[in-house]
Amino acid sequence: MSPPLQPDPAEPTVFLVGAGPGNPGLLTVRAAEVLARADLVLHDQLVPLRLLDVANPAAEKVCVRDLPGTHPDKYPHIHEMLIRYARAGKTVVRLKGGDPLVFGRGGEEAEALRTAGVGYEIVPGVTAALAAGAFLEIPLTHRNYASAVALVTGHELPNKPGNRLDWKALAAFPGTLCIYMGVARLPVIVAELLKHGKNPDTPAAIVERASTGEQRAVYARLADLEPARRNAGLEAPGLIVVGDPVAHRPAAAWWESRPLFGRRVLVTRPAHQAAGMVRRLEHLGAVVSQMPTVEIRPPADPAPLDRALAEVRDGGWDWLVFTSANGVHAVVRRLDELGRDLRDVGRVKFAAIGPKTADALREYRLRADVVPAETFSSEGLAAALAPHVAGHRVLLARANRGRDVIRVELAKVASVVGQVTTYDQTDTAAPDPGVLDALRRGEIRYVTLPSSRIAENLLAGFDDTIRGRVERGEVKLVAISPETGGAVRRLGYPVAAEATTFTIDGLIDALIRLVREEGTEHHP
Repeated sequence: MSPPLQPDPAEPTVFLVGAGPGNPGLLTVRAAEVLARADLVLHDQLVPLRLLDVANPAAEKVCVRDLPGTHPDKYPHIHEMLIRYARAGKTVVRLKGGDPLVFGRGGEEAEALRTAGVGYEIVPGVTAALAAGAFLEIPLTHRNYASAVALVTGHELPNKPGNRLDWKALAAFPGTLCIYMGVARLPVIVAELLKHGKNPDTPAAIVERASTGEQRAVYARLADLEPARRNAGLEAPGLIVVGDPVAHRPAAAWWESRPLFGRRVLVTRPAHQAAGMVRRLEHLGAVVSQMPTVEIRPPADPAPLDRALAEVRDGGWDWLVFTSANGVHAVVRRLDELGRDLRDVGRVKFAAIGPKTADALREYRLRADVVPAETFSSEGLAAALAPHVAGHRVLLARANRGRDVIRVELAKVASVVGQVTTYDQTDTAAPDPGVLDALRRGEIRYVTLPSSRIAENLLAGFDDTIRGRVERGEVKLVAISPETGGAVRRLGYPVAAEATTFTIDGLIDALIRLVREEGTEHHP
């Protein structure tokens, strides 16, 4: 029998990647790099779908749940798919929860790739035990309480060759036990440890969804762990931690003390703009859903924008005024499409409606000459800009939809005020039925509204059930500004909070204030 082909380690085509325990922020830099150039992402069912946003947009994305067969039968199909795509010259990422080589069958997949002569790389990930220790503040090792950690499976193969778990040795283990996949067999695991001499008073914990805003944990002496789990309603999958360090956690772990921990928040920004807001909310502990109600697209007819850009190049305008970061990016993108660059803006001056729009200009090494100091709105920009534009020619770069406040106010002082559509805001085809169902069931409590247009689109999709929850205060609407709040009230809905700084950061700050005012009444 000939030996298996040896893969070229310098040219891996398959990457066995650890996705981490569930918190998207714990994905490694290397994992993000290989996801960004993947042609195929074959991912586990428990991998957060948010991580797929990091992947190459053109990549094919397949969940192993959708492969043929029941759970044990899927692995030949997984191996076959990895090998087939790799031999076709594709870059393949096998995205696995936690770490590929810690109870993740990564070793079996690597063996199949070696046998097939397919080059591969293993990218480690944060495994559940390390996440549970960090996010519950349980010191898995501590020089006073535990000098070792054991990672143990709670679910062995019944026909496993070789030695099975030695529960007598584990009961005597001088450190912390971290037991994976054991919640369904918890009574048996506890009985085995106690039978072999483990102290029934040993501190123990179970945690589900460690590192996420949905994290829940229960603590008890080992002998009482199963009834404590039942009373708390914790289910598989979860991690069991047994050992003296469990008793030395703080009363309130840092993660569970985050201001939005466990709060369920809906983000309604356009998909391409939502990532930064989602990340910040997740860092604050929130459980985030997304449902964009508008899409940002190039203008249906680019000819007016092309003419305006030519006029800017030829000195026909003194000021170019941006009412959003979208407008900045749209102008630069159109210049590039026309085979031109920023030299075409010549000596024109720039105004930005707020700091985020000014930041968008800075991405292209452009500096806004005027930004409102405090009020980041159409009124604030018009007031800040008016003293600078007397007798000048002002061009507003804006969306196809929007208020007319800036044009009306600047026309009082400027010699000419023109406007050009740099991008179109279009309504999304249909709201996400899953998100609407979650709102109907009261599973999302806070809805963020970053503009009047988004608010109007979203509320138009609410039925009587959702409206009733809003009116009873079971679903809270949080507006980015009094302008957006006014649009909501005109539609007959109450506004629970409004930002005092009219930016996304201000919107999040308003949400945090609202949550603090509510206290723990609605905490999960």
